[in-house]
Amino acid sequence: MTRLVIVRHGNTFEAGEPPRRIGARTDLPLTAAGVAQAEALARHFAANGIVFDRVLSGALQRTRMTAEAIAAGQPIETAAFLTEIDHGPDEGQSEAAVIDRIGNDAITLWETHWVAPEGWEVGAQWRLSAWREFVERAAEELPGGTILLVTSNGAARFALAAMGLKPGENRAGVKFRTGSYGVLEVGSGADFRLVGWDIRPGETPGDIGLF
Repeated sequence: MTRLVIVRHGNTFEAGEPPRRIGARTDLPLTAAGVAQAEALARHFAANGIVFDRVLSGALQRTRMTAEAIAAGQPIETAAFLTEIDHGPDEGQSEAAVIDRIGNDAITLWETHWVAPEGWEVGAQWRLSAWREFVERAAEELPGGTILLVTSNGAARFALAAMGLKPGENRAGVKFRTGSYGVLEVGSGADFRLVGWDIRPGETPGDIGLF
């Protein structure tokens, strides 16, 4: 089985700063806390003996900085399907302002069924196709290998959707916290296993058996 370690980038908002809907149009760097999260991931993976055969990242600073901290010195491939979604008219807006525009029901549909609110550009079909193609190729070309993919909350959920997983199944939810990771094991055909999701270093994964 090929192991995919999917990481969400570290923090981009300072402590106490009101969070906003930030997507593909806003290229924020990591804060000091975000760098610390990335470094914690690097130590965590090293302590578990994880060596990455490939490293892929979205194009934005926050994902590349996280990937560089985790896999220092390794070449990083840029993958479009790992880049954050476009929030359209809600880009940079507070959550209250977003809800005022589209309503709670639209947010719920996005968080539970990947249905994008009006005006958002998420590229759902091409992301799903890209994830499926990547998984199939990785299982074929790198059997037994380990691949790091650094992405964002909006884009990461399509990894689960591409494999037919729904929120809440096999310990997977849609939300993917900053500085957290998930592990998928994939084989030929439709052979895959979700090992863990939304795990932060220092948290006890229980009986998940991540590594």
